[in-house]
Amino acid sequence: MELRRWGFLLLVASSIQVISILFPASGQPSNSQEVHGEGYCSMYGICGKRSDGKVLSCLNRTHSVKPEKVFSSKIQSLCPTISGNVCCSPYQFDTLRGQVQQVIPLLVGCPACLRNFLNLFCELACSPNQSLFTNVTSVKKVNGNRMAVDAIDFYVTHDFGEQLFNSCKDVKFGSMNTRAMDFIGAGAKNYSEWFAYLGRQANSNEPGSPYAITFRSNSNDSSGMMPMNVTDYSCVDSSLGCSCGDCPSSSVCFDSLPPAPPVKQFCSIKIVSLTVKCLDMSLAIGYLFLVSAFLLWGFVYRKERTDPSRTKPSINVNEESKLNSDGKQEIHCIPQISEAVPPVVKAQQLVVQHYMSNFFRKYGSFVSKHPTLVLCLSLAVPFLLCLGLLHFKVETHPEKLWVGPGSKAAQEKQFFDSTLAPFYRIEQLILASIPDSNGERAPSIVTDKNLKLLFELQKKVDGLRANYSGSMVSLTDICLKPLGRNCATQSILQYFKMDPQNYDAYGGLDHVQYCFQHFSSAEKCLSAFRAPLDPSTALGGFSGSNYSEALSFVITYPVNNELDKKSTEYAKSVAWEKAFIRLMQPQNLTLSFSSESSIEEELKRESTADVITILVSYLVMFAYISITLGDRCQLSSSFVSSKVLLGLSGVVLVMLSVLGSVGFYSIIGVKSTLIIMEVIPFLVLAVGVDNMCILVHAVKRQPLDLVLEERISNALVEVGPSITLASLAEVLAFAVGSFIPMPACRVFSMFAALAVLLDFILQLTAFVSLIIFDFLRAGDDRVDCVPCIRLASSSSADEGTVKQDLGLLTRYMKDVHAPLLSRQGVKIVVVVVFFGFAFASIALCTRVQPGLEQKVVLPRDSYLQSYFDDLATYLRVGPPLYFVLKDFNYSLESRNTNQICSISQCDPNSFLNEITKASLVPSSSYIAKPAASWLDDFLVWLSPEAFSCCREFVNGSYCPPDDQPPCCQPNDGLCTTGVECNDCTTCFRYSDLHDGRPSTVQFKEKLPWFLSALPSSNCAKGGKGAYTSSVNISGYESGIIQASAFRTYHTPLSKQSDYVNSMKAARDFSSKMSDSLKMEIFPYSVFYIFFEQYLDIWRTALINISIGLGAVFIVCLILTSSIWISAITLLVLTMIIIDMLGVMAILDIQLNAISVVNLVMSIGIAVEFCVHVMHAYLVNSGDRGSRTKVAVSTMGASVFSGITLTKLVGVIVLRFSKSEVFVVYYFQMYMALVIIGFLHGLVFLPVILSICGPPPRYMTDDVIFLDNQAQGKHPSMFMKVPSGSSSMTTNNRRISGSAKKSSISGQQMPTFQNSCT
Repeated sequence: MELRRWGFLLLVASSIQVISILFPASGQPSNSQEVHGEGYCSMYGICGKRSDGKVLSCLNRTHSVKPEKVFSSKIQSLCPTISGNVCCSPYQFDTLRGQVQQVIPLLVGCPACLRNFLNLFCELACSPNQSLFTNVTSVKKVNGNRMAVDAIDFYVTHDFGEQLFNSCKDVKFGSMNTRAMDFIGAGAKNYSEWFAYLGRQANSNEPGSPYAITFRSNSNDSSGMMPMNVTDYSCVDSSLGCSCGDCPSSSVCFDSLPPAPPVKQFCSIKIVSLTVKCLDMSLAIGYLFLVSAFLLWGFVYRKERTDPSRTKPSINVNEESKLNSDGKQEIHCIPQISEAVPPVVKAQQLVVQHYMSNFFRKYGSFVSKHPTLVLCLSLAVPFLLCLGLLHFKVETHPEKLWVGPGSKAAQEKQFFDSTLAPFYRIEQLILASIPDSNGERAPSIVTDKNLKLLFELQKKVDGLRANYSGSMVSLTDICLKPLGRNCATQSILQYFKMDPQNYDAYGGLDHVQYCFQHFSSAEKCLSAFRAPLDPSTALGGFSGSNYSEALSFVITYPVNNELDKKSTEYAKSVAWEKAFIRLMQPQNLTLSFSSESSIEEELKRESTADVITILVSYLVMFAYISITLGDRCQLSSSFVSSKVLLGLSGVVLVMLSVLGSVGFYSIIGVKSTLIIMEVIPFLVLAVGVDNMCILVHAVKRQPLDLVLEERISNALVEVGPSITLASLAEVLAFAVGSFIPMPACRVFSMFAALAVLLDFILQLTAFVSLIIFDFLRAGDDRVDCVPCIRLASSSSADEGTVKQDLGLLTRYMKDVHAPLLSRQGVKIVVVVVFFGFAFASIALCTRVQPGLEQKVVLPRDSYLQSYFDDLATYLRVGPPLYFVLKDFNYSLESRNTNQICSISQCDPNSFLNEITKASLVPSSSYIAKPAASWLDDFLVWLSPEAFSCCREFVNGSYCPPDDQPPCCQPNDGLCTTGVECNDCTTCFRYSDLHDGRPSTVQFKEKLPWFLSALPSSNCAKGGKGAYTSSVNISGYESGIIQASAFRTYHTPLSKQSDYVNSMKAARDFSSKMSDSLKMEIFPYSVFYIFFEQYLDIWRTALINISIGLGAVFIVCLILTSSIWISAITLLVLTMIIIDMLGVMAILDIQLNAISVVNLVMSIGIAVEFCVHVMHAYLVNSGDRGSRTKVAVSTMGASVFSGITLTKLVGVIVLRFSKSEVFVVYYFQMYMALVIIGFLHGLVFLPVILSICGPPPRYMTDDVIFLDNQAQGKHPSMFMKVPSGSSSMTTNNRRISGSAKKSSISGQQMPTFQNSCT
């Protein structure tokens, strides 16, 4: 709501009821006989005055009189249609001239309208043939026996009435952002309504005529009367120069008609009665084609064909395992020597894998020998980084959280605030009526009881005091006072001057109803700050202009704003706002409220609202870790086999990684947010838990007869590459989010990327050391959590073959899940279903809307929740919109003035005319009203026609209008005219101007006068208040005005898409006008800075997702040396992201910076669901089906228990969060990610690998030699490994068991082919 509309004052209807003040001429005889003929008057003279001072005309039928020469010239200057005799005296004419001067500034922009309007009342007041079209119908006695007129009929032709109304209906009243008809005609829709408004008989102390005037268009022929039919003028007459803004139907405007509302054209196809989008149809056809091709493949190739002659692997391990009756498993492998075959794949393709395996083997051996050293060194880094917490700061300012410093909207806001004025702070109340119990529409709130209740509430606000540094701050100390007198409070109570004592005196509820219709014209309806109050800004929930049906009061307190946030005035405003919130909250009313600092304060509270929920989530995940890491055993040995201390240590490492990340960024001056401190630990814990489970499970899978050093080394060789791949992908995916311009999300991504990296390093260093300590503790039969206590050994390991139980989940994966996915029919169903959902998600993702509902980011119990609901339900005005013009050249030589203005003689396609035309199509332009133009009002103010506005004393100084001091002095509330201003003259004559425009010197001299001129009844065009902050005159003497603003309104905006589209429409309009006029113009509204990100959020999302996917692809390619497996990884991850977008559309989750970060994070987290299975597939040999079975059997349980369930138990707790943002953007999206990732990682990926996975790896003899040389091992001819053990990975081959050391340097190695039985 815009409140800066104080550049005008009362324009009362009585100012145009000039017939009510016709003064008598002495010596004119009275004629009681009714006469209707040429040369006769109907009324002449004044019989008396009413109690409110309005004069009463006498019934006085006399001949018209011939005026003196000087008097005749004065009449001709105002009423050129009247010549010869007249029916008014010089005093009467001066009174007429004084009254119409109030209306002239409103209509001077359209000469045709002004001429028609003046002709109407000139004829009524002074026409020599007055009796022909006026008839006195009622009289009353005053001052003895004198007969005063009480009612008349005024006959006017229908054509004149139509032409008068049509020429005036579109004339703008700029400072009010509305039409002049709202003031001089109470918003009349046709000339009949306008005449009815003008002719009503005013009650005492109300504006209007002292007697009733009935306008008629037809007369009785026998009466001798004829309707008035003087020459009328059309606004389309180019000779009269009405602008396009005041007369859209003018011929000069035909080439620049308002744009038609754009209709979104969607390509669609009609099938019978069903209309289908082309995109949906294309996706359906593509999907059917894909399914048909796949079904054809399944029919033709029932069995996967192999060609042994083309694939002779150097080492082929065909693992066949059997489950003994006791649940134990053994593998017997008999290697056989075969002839060497030429290498199929070049050796350098496996160099990365070779060196990674070699590194992890050596590192595992080192950390096993020096766990204490590794633990201490690894912990030193995060502890040092934690020292940065001494500089820890939290950012809570909304603009700095959600707006990038380089954003266009931020730069425009900075320019607006620094060159014009910062937008005032808004404190607002919405008081609504309560619906009936039966659910029907709520009753109107405009009742006597509710108005008195509103006064009581206002009394509390007025009495509110806030303590700031020992001084008490009240509303009057900080409120906006446009004219330096009273607060510009927007409240229905302004109709009573905010004074409860005026309630009964003014007429109570009846006065309110009256002001609804005459707020712009009635003296008593004027606000305490001397400006009309539009009911649409103080009421809500009404339709059209039915203000009496309003369902809510909307009270707005504009408060002064300051650029310097450290200033005393700013601090006082914030202190009062906090007291204001405390005052409102205990109210037992249907009341919603907000202050300027409300969102910032509620964001702070939101950041701490879910601490308990987050802690519970951590505790649940910790409990799950402790259970998962431990062994299944009897109760008697659970004290030793449990891993509670190890799980707790892992959680501590996660916290250290988070604190280290926060400390590092605090050192370099990056502020954190409290929500980051809640979310990042959860995310890092979810990622860290995966690595902890996988590492511990990998160690436990190793043969128990191996020494701990070899078990650790083998485990790191087995899972180290996949953990590295997953962690690096996650770090890169988080880092990609740092490219998002929104600061909160960019900082979130930066903190998360470093935290995940530190966590990865600590997992491979400190946590591996802790695993060693824990296994040593368990091997020494010491109690978990209390390792100083040692229990008696319950059992001893066999010296021979050691057998290890398979877990239930592992047996499920091996015996049920993997075989089920290997069936041909299941494969077809899986591919059809998963691709079907992906194609459907592509169609659905186009329905995802950009935006972020304000209510979502606030706590559910926030008082702002109901406020935003009421705002959308009741408000009937949109946010203010400013079009800011830079470097306006006002010199006479420049055409800028006519290119901008919208009054007479301005360009048809001028800037302000285009705004007016855009307001005619609000559905597409989102512009509700014409713009308030300081330039138009300034040109009218200094025009000679507005003779009461720009005036000067003889000495050349500014002379105010006659109704302002010093020209008049207040006397009992009235202004008594003095003699101080008798010698004042208008600033310019017509000959002084150049085609109605001032010269450069004249413009420069009079602009400060205009901006300091108080508006009043005599001249409503004064610029003080209305335009004080709209023009920056600093340095304007050079002929250039650095910045000026033209105010209008957006249409009411209720949805996020409305805000985004309105901003886009305003920017498109400004860009078009800038290009057309060769000027720099930009739009500004207070919400733009928060919604700019949504203009290209889809572009930002797609770019960041593409970069994230590309980064993962490159990392995968480097670490696996397989473009095949990298392509499959890219396919699966892309499908996961597409499915996430589809779920967002289904759950109605909007696209914003938070969801974009979540999507980018989904790439990194989804890698964990895939990379371990793919790595296990990659390092095994055999055909696709057997390798897939081994991969699922080996890693499926770890992926499900260590990745899926750990995230699941933590995410479920977020469902009970108090903040909607956690529920929508963390619970719902993360839950969808866990489910989609699990299904793709353990269902879709194995099927794809079994269908089109890469073939087994092959190596040259040189690589085998280098590998074994690096290990210092030689493969035995016959090896036997205990069942259930996991073979050591050697360059993507498995060699079961332990080999003996051999010195074979420089020896040519034979190739082996293993047969397993």
